[in-house]
Amino acid sequence: MDFNTSLSFTVADRFLRYVRIDTQSDAASPTTPSTEKQKNLGQLLVSELLEIGVADAHLDEFGYVYATIPANSDKRGVPVICFCSHMDTAPDCSGKDVKPLVHKNYTGADIILPDDNTQVIRMQDHPDLKNQIGNDIITASGNTLLGADNKAGVAEIMDACYQLISHPEIKHGTIKILFTPDEEIGRGVDKADIAKIGAFACYTMDGESAGNMENETFSADGAKLTINGVSAHPGFARGKMESAIKIAGHIIAALPDNLSPEHTSDMQGFVHPVDINGHVETATIDFIIRDFEDEKLTEHANVIRQVADDVLKQYPNSTYTLETHEQYRNMKHVLAQNPQIVDYGMEAIRRAGLDAKLCSIRGGTDGSRLSFMGLPAPNIFAGEHAFHSKQEWVSVQDMQKAVETILHLCMVWEEEA
Repeated sequence: MDFNTSLSFTVADRFLRYVRIDTQSDAASPTTPSTEKQKNLGQLLVSELLEIGVADAHLDEFGYVYATIPANSDKRGVPVICFCSHMDTAPDCSGKDVKPLVHKNYTGADIILPDDNTQVIRMQDHPDLKNQIGNDIITASGNTLLGADNKAGVAEIMDACYQLISHPEIKHGTIKILFTPDEEIGRGVDKADIAKIGAFACYTMDGESAGNMENETFSADGAKLTINGVSAHPGFARGKMESAIKIAGHIIAALPDNLSPEHTSDMQGFVHPVDINGHVETATIDFIIRDFEDEKLTEHANVIRQVADDVLKQYPNSTYTLETHEQYRNMKHVLAQNPQIVDYGMEAIRRAGLDAKLCSIRGGTDGSRLSFMGLPAPNIFAGEHAFHSKQEWVSVQDMQKAVETILHLCMVWEEEA
């Protein structure tokens, strides 16, 4: 079925609506969702789903959107599958008053963003632009991020819902929809109701280049190093004071470069200090520890311990403690138990006319957590690029290919049942 000629896509119009709604999450907030404004997008999505005939669409108290498209297949036993994207945008860059711009028929020239002409999107910095000649590129205006991460995925799933309702000739089993808050602050599925979803498999639409599918993520731990120094009046501190602040600085400076994010790539893990607080007597350093192999997380934590031990030899009256906690694990461990979940995804990408490429992601997705909550969830491309920055962009044609991929995926599961 050639969807490119038979469908009237709505994904671009939806995307342009959604990015104008500020949904930035806030890690400092203890609530779920972390910001009430995320519900503004959730309410719009529910109203649009109801309008196209998805009767059970609803927004719960925690800001999650749930919906069901009933099966239209005569086959029994077609597994229930789910599609998921997150509604929030990253705290790294403003998401308020986003002004999306459509640059039609991209020629390969630099794209200068009008509200800040120091923001220039160049092909040399964004290699996937070489695949976008003739396509329509959407950016923000220069003062904000765009929000393609992950409103491109939201718009793609919403358009796919519209197409499934409008085209009953597309045979499928029961399809579940999940839109989450707070993914960008690591809490995207904290309150997700897996029993309500009731699916065998899930696909997050939150990836980058068209054709890519991710079946492997980092495993992740957090760590907190607490340094207990010795305080003294600074006027009488000679031979007495051991400043926890200075100790913390020495520890950070002594971390090996070959374990830092800025010096690693591909399948290499890292140790990354992300926050430091304190005073002379006590200081804390928060780390994130990442690797594709679980056992290496312990090795990386031991590097922090060794560095702290070495530094504190200069401070005989000071001590430290290091506490680690699990954040998420590599979803490949779960997906390997049901290989058809990934295989069907790759087949759907190929049917959309793309070169399917299986990738690892140097990060995590909602799918990382969902997989270990009993809902295996690889990640499919959404066309997002330059995440969390003012140079974020997406192409209309890539989003349309993502919609096609969703529709083909629904059909593959029905065919293989």
